Amino acid sequence: MTASLASPLTEPVATASLQSLAALLHLASPALPIGAFSYSQGLEAAVEHGIVHDAPSAERWIASQLDGVFTTGEMALLARQWRHWQANDIASLTRVNDWLLATREAAELRAETEQMGWSLTQLALSLEWGEPAQREHLAALRPMALATAFAFAALTHGAPLADTLVAYAFSWLENQVAGALKAVPLGQLAAQRVIVALRPRVVEAARRAASLPDDEINTFSPALAILASRHETQYSRLFRS
Repeated sequence: MTASLASPLTEPVATASLQSLAALLHLASPALPIGAFSYSQGLEAAVEHGIVHDAPSAERWIASQLDGVFTTGEMALLARQWRHWQANDIASLTRVNDWLLATREAAELRAETEQMGWSLTQLALSLEWGEPAQREHLAALRPMALATAFAFAALTHGAPLADTLVAYAFSWLENQVAGALKAVPLGQLAAQRVIVALRPRVVEAARRAASLPDDEINTFSPALAILASRHETQYSRLFRS
């Protein structure tokens, strides 16, 4: 008789892990209806000003934003929100949500996180993710930063913190590359090479963000702030940021 491939003691754990993985794939998917495809987070302005003009310059731009802005700001605060949702610490959730909103240095960047945070919140409420009390707290946080809503969605599906951070970072990376694909424009193979080259940085970003102390959290990037502001009056635009 052929032995079972899965022990009865380990199968429930594996099933739960696969279910949370499937949930994270859903949350990180470009098909998630929160409007991520319509934003470039300053990349389009970088293309307009000649900073990004081919695959190598796109890779450098995306890597610099991932390492110097996204990891040390939004991802580090996402890690805190995951922990605050887990502890049901509403005061800290509110404080960090305000912190997340305050890190957006341009009107378009602020509108982006609020719109996507609102859309993910409505999805979570409509699909009844989490417990009723949790959903009440989620609905009460306004305006909502995307990272706060994403932390809620991931935690209510049983996703571990490290996996949540990797999924969030990869979703951001994929969206940035999709933006470069249209705005530069890049070819499909060149775009995939950028993703493959930056995948290891996504894992490192998750590791750093999970343990970054408060006094090292920052989004200091004058070039991004200037470009994001210029994008607001850019003559021709494909993206909303």
